Amino acid sequence: MDNTNGSTPDIPIQELNEKENAASAENFAQSVDEIVGKVDQLEQRLNDVEHFYSNTSKKQSNTPRGGPILKDKEKQISSFRRRQHDASRREAAGSKRMQELMRQFGTILRQITQHKWAEPFMEPVDVKGLGLDDYYEVIEKPMDFSTIKNKMEAKDGSGYKHVREICADVRLIFKNAMKYNEERNDVHVMARTLLGKFEEKWLQLLPKVDEEEKRRKEEEAEAQQDMQLAQEAAHAKMAKDLSIELDEVEMQLEELRDMVLQKCRKMSTEDRKKLGNALTKLSPEDLNKALLIVAQNDPTFQAAATEVELDMNAQSESTLWKLKFFVQDVLHAQGKSPMSSIKANNNNNSNLLHNNNNNKRRREICDALAKSSQKRSKK
Repeated sequence: MDNTNGSTPDIPIQELNEKENAASAENFAQSVDEIVGKVDQLEQRLNDVEHFYSNTSKKQSNTPRGGPILKDKEKQISSFRRRQHDASRREAAGSKRMQELMRQFGTILRQITQHKWAEPFMEPVDVKGLGLDDYYEVIEKPMDFSTIKNKMEAKDGSGYKHVREICADVRLIFKNAMKYNEERNDVHVMARTLLGKFEEKWLQLLPKVDEEEKRRKEEEAEAQQDMQLAQEAAHAKMAKDLSIELDEVEMQLEELRDMVLQKCRKMSTEDRKKLGNALTKLSPEDLNKALLIVAQNDPTFQAAATEVELDMNAQSESTLWKLKFFVQDVLHAQGKSPMSSIKANNNNNSNLLHNNNNNKRRREICDALAKSSQKRSKK
């Protein structure tokens, strides 16, 4: 029959309720999925933080006591930010000092190359012109003073980075000549003589080289410590941020839990009785936790009293269902058979409470990590 007035046809109340419940369930499921996804991301970040601090503890325990890093740690931490800004300047200064050592080495090189016997070593060996067919079979790495000079003057980054590299190539020139030519050969004698003169001059420069290398090692250790402190600061911030985000997730879980508890059916007298019996199976520690749940909903309840009388019939539906979920989780974790007649109406309910507890644990870990790092930074 047509509706001549154009009004909306009557819809059965039961159908409206079903649609309303379906929409509510869909929204609830969507909220749970969003929280689960966010918790997974937070858990991964938390694992990264825990892994970092675990490795840091191992490194610190393996560092010898009284070592230079531990001995000066307080001083290094206090000047951490200042030394961060000085890192590039320190690197530039180190490069400049090495250039000065190379310049001084260049003086030694000129003195050697100006010797009357240096001529055979100034340019690469003319293997073909001299008919030295087996030269490359005997000499693995040919070297001469012109090659060294070109490498010292290179501007494309292919040059020497350390004065010891130049020293090694100078030695190689003379050792190649001594290896290929017999001892009585003039070239062999000339090479041995020049090598001796070079070593004498090198010994005069060596103390400065050793001092620079020692200084570089100290600066490298300092730079590594700076990097470690920077990583600690970054992970401390990450731990703090995680703690805040976990608080937000916990609030969302609380809201969803309240929503679930509001939708739960009224617990029967038999269910209350079985819940009371299940509470007796808890350990003293878990029983105290259960009593705290009651106290949260009833400020007049003395959970810490010497003797506690818990009237299951006097508790609100919200408290009873919270106790039920808590007891189920505890008994399940202990490997005991949960209350068969008090099974959850919806697994998501128990999962929400379980995730809530996990979030509290994770938040406590994050707070502890952040506080631990802050204490180190304030030393």
